[in-house]
Amino acid sequence: RMVVHHDSVHHSGFVISFVDAQYISFDSVIECSGRYLDFFLGLSDVGAISFLDVCRGEYSLDLATAHPVFPNLRFLTAPMNCPADAIDPLDFAQMLNEARKHFHYVLLDAPAGIEAGFRLAAKAADRVILVTGADPASIRDAKQAADLLELMGKSHVRLIVNRINIKMAAAMNMTVDDIMDQSGVPLLGIVPEDRNVVLSAAFRQPLLGYTRKGAAAACRRIAKRIQGYTVPVPGSL
Repeated sequence: RMVVHHDSVHHSGFVISFVDAQYISFDSVIECSGRYLDFFLGLSDVGAISFLDVCRGEYSLDLATAHPVFPNLRFLTAPMNCPADAIDPLDFAQMLNEARKHFHYVLLDAPAGIEAGFRLAAKAADRVILVTGADPASIRDAKQAADLLELMGKSHVRLIVNRINIKMAAAMNMTVDDIMDQSGVPLLGIVPEDRNVVLSAAFRQPLLGYTRKGAAAACRRIAKRIQGYTVPVPGSL
C-alpha cells in the first residue's frame, strides 16, 4: 500500500501504469474540494461509492467501481462533507486489511499538507510517496511532511518531483539534487510539466490512454520502479 501525498494531478498516470497488476485506488482526499481524481482516471461519468461507505459496512469492496478500460483497477472516491477526524481509524485500517487480501496494490491519494487527512492515510501506509513541485514553498512542505513521517516511524519514503519545467528550474538555479537535499527524501522519479494531463482530463480519458509521451512516459517509469524494476531517470536537471 502507498500514500501519494501533495499534488496528485499526475497520480492517475502511474495508477494506470500498473496495468499488469491487480490493484485498487482509494481517493482519500477527505475535503469535498479534493474530489477530482475521477477526472484524471477517466471516471468522471461513472458512479463510485466512497471509502467511508465501505468503512461503515454499508457496501463491500466487491462493489468498488471497475475501470471500463483497465479492468484490474478499482476505485473508491472520497466522502463528501466528512472531516478526516470523523473517520474511525480502526474501521479505516480494517478496510485496508481486507483490501490487502484481494489486491496487489492499494493506492491512497492523500491531501496536501500534514493535517488529519494526511495523517490518517500515512498511518495506514506501508510505503509513502511524497509528490512535490520544484518551487521553494512546495519543497518546504515536502520537508515538513518527511519530518512528520519520520516521527511516525515511516522508513520507506520516496520523492517525486512533479511538473518540472527545465527552463524555470534553471532560472532558479535549482537541480533535483538540491530538491532531494532540502527535502531529505530519496528520489523515485521526475514528471515534466505537460499540457496533456489537463487535455486528457478534459476529454475524459486517463493520461496513458491519451498519450504515451511526456508525463505519461514518466509515470510509467515511476510505476515500474515501484514494482521493483531498475529504470534510469532520463536526462539531467
